[in-house]
Amino acid sequence: MSNPKIGNYRWTICSLVFFATTINYLDRNVISYLKPFLAEAFNWSAEQEVRDYSNIEIAFKLSYAIGMLFAGGFIDKFGTKIGYAIATGLWSLAAMLHAFATGTLGFIFARIFLGITEAGNFPAAIKATAEWFPQKERALATGVFNSGSNIGSILVPLTVPFIAITWGWQWAFILTGAIGFVWLIFWFYFFETPEKQKKLSIAELEYINADAEVETNQEKVSWMKLLSFPQTWAFAIGKFLTDPVWWFYLFWLPDFLMKEYNLPVTQVIWPSALVYTMASVGSVFGGWLPMNLINRNWPAYKARKMSMLFFATLVLPVVFSQYLGTINMWLAISVIGLAAAAHQAWSANIFTTVSDMFPKKATASVTGIGGMFGTFGGVLLTWLVQKNMFVYYTKIGKIETGYFIMFCICGGAYVVAWLVMHFLVPKMKKIEL
Repeated sequence: MSNPKIGNYRWTICSLVFFATTINYLDRNVISYLKPFLAEAFNWSAEQEVRDYSNIEIAFKLSYAIGMLFAGGFIDKFGTKIGYAIATGLWSLAAMLHAFATGTLGFIFARIFLGITEAGNFPAAIKATAEWFPQKERALATGVFNSGSNIGSILVPLTVPFIAITWGWQWAFILTGAIGFVWLIFWFYFFETPEKQKKLSIAELEYINADAEVETNQEKVSWMKLLSFPQTWAFAIGKFLTDPVWWFYLFWLPDFLMKEYNLPVTQVIWPSALVYTMASVGSVFGGWLPMNLINRNWPAYKARKMSMLFFATLVLPVVFSQYLGTINMWLAISVIGLAAAAHQAWSANIFTTVSDMFPKKATASVTGIGGMFGTFGGVLLTWLVQKNMFVYYTKIGKIETGYFIMFCICGGAYVVAWLVMHFLVPKMKKIEL
């Protein structure tokens, strides 16, 4: 990643995006580890806890999907610097407002605000990466910043239960939400587009733009135009099939650990930390592998697709997680961690296919389209499977059966997604707008 002769300012930008993504996931995931505290505060029964938590989760996902309708176009229109700053400021405010909720309805409204505003993170992050990195480094840069989602998820179990026990669950939302406003100071100080950044050397600017195509037309591209390309549908369907798996890990992993192994919330910390640490390693490795293959003279599309196929197969063992858990809980955690790592490696690459297949002026919009499809997939899975199925199996005292069904869905989703993408865009040809 380091090359003193060229310069490394682009990695400063990547680190800013990494911290923004960390904050994004920190804010969205806080509620997962406050569920026992909220159930006690609002007198939820076991069945009501599952139902109300599912409704709160659905509210976030639906609003996130709606936010994706506008986030990509908003970032493309106002630019990465201003668009990212507005999104981060608003979602940080939304995170803090959770502290003032007085029941399920209050949390639903807070989650709606959070979902709409958090939708700006990935369109802005992908656009920043396309602006600041040459094609061969984009998957690595994406893997690095996307690992922030895992770091955010690690920080939550390490801090949130302690804050809730010490100062109350409200302060968990207030303190984590406030971090985004600190990030804004660094963002405005360090970020500019490469052409405007005076701290950037001429050699690094030339390196960034070495394989860039000159875009003389910066006119905004409509969604209708973008949806006419199979490249857009490949990305959107790939996200639709695989994003729900990550949503499942994110919102239900603590619940699974507490109910499957009777762990109190304070003991969920280390299994969760292991899963997300493995996911962080997977995210960076997912970016490194195609870059290494490209450096070995593989065509970019082939390096990307074969890497994605490899990561899709690594998810399959998650189907056996519960069986392994009967031998030792940590075997189950390790297999789930491997699946989470493979997802993040897959994610680093599927995000990068956008800048592989589209010019920079359309990357945020296409990312928004894919994010919307991915979130709708998460809503559908929650509504059809988790909300109804989990409530049913909780009622009859066999929640482990519901989780087994979910792990089967998680295991097969990526291979199906890879086949769909391979059929739609065999060589991931870049379109001209």
